[in-house]
Amino acid sequence: MMTKSNKTGLASAKRFIRKNWMGYLFLLPFVVLFSIFVVAPVLYAVGLSFTDYNMMQPAKFVGLNNYKLLFLDDEVFLTAISNTLTFAVITGPIGYLLSFFAAWVINQLKFKRGFALAFYAPSITSGIAMSTVWLVIFSSDRYGYLNNILLNLGMIDSPILWNTDPQYIMKVIMIISLWMSMGTGFLVFLAGLQNVSSSYYEAAAIDGVKNKFQELFYITLPLMKPQLLFGAINAIVSSFGVFDIAVSVAGMPSPNYAGHTIVAHLYDYAFIRFQMGYASAVAVVLFVMTFLLGKVVMRLLSSKDE
Repeated sequence: MMTKSNKTGLASAKRFIRKNWMGYLFLLPFVVLFSIFVVAPVLYAVGLSFTDYNMMQPAKFVGLNNYKLLFLDDEVFLTAISNTLTFAVITGPIGYLLSFFAAWVINQLKFKRGFALAFYAPSITSGIAMSTVWLVIFSSDRYGYLNNILLNLGMIDSPILWNTDPQYIMKVIMIISLWMSMGTGFLVFLAGLQNVSSSYYEAAAIDGVKNKFQELFYITLPLMKPQLLFGAINAIVSSFGVFDIAVSVAGMPSPNYAGHTIVAHLYDYAFIRFQMGYASAVAVVLFVMTFLLGKVVMRLLSSKDE
């Protein structure tokens, strides 16, 4: 028998549905598409990671064997983790700060749109196309721009093998990636800066804020927490997902796996060796790493009431 509290709760739910059904109706297409193309593939990949599946034979359940092989027997994967973490720790924060600083400086200028387009343009092109342009600079022969300049200045005696020497490969990848980091996060920062009302700065000036840097720390940054959070998540995903730039610079596999990343390892096993179960295990590890880092960033940048 339905109690009085249950009847009250049911009536409240009915009122809520009658009041908000139109909003949920508009939300339904996104929920359906997101579930089909994001949630379902992720869940399928998690299930597939516990199997031995080569696309030619039925999947065979192997439990945690794929994860055991990844961390205990696959030295190349451990190298890929090391390379990816090194890349992410350096390029993630630097690219994040550069994007915000560029957006902040451009927001002070008169011709914002032209400068914004100039900074955003490199990220429009693919990583392979942009790497091809940069490889003219970092060409390993004496005709490469950088080697030619260094030779003419007498700083080196022979050309540096920028894209074949393991000592330089990751550095070149980082430089190209930082150049391309002015992407979606940069535009979000610029939009957030433009949406901060000038009345806040006028009130701050009355209260004793004297220069742009004080405005930045006391007014702009606290009001831009949502944009800063989005930019941080975007930087994490981009830095952990590096692949096309590394392959175009150093090839696949790169010399001594100096430019081998987690996504490159995933691509190798998924689309070259067709070991989909093992590749799914790599994908799950990458997903867990980015998810945990994202949670840390959300805790740091989210307000207490969010």
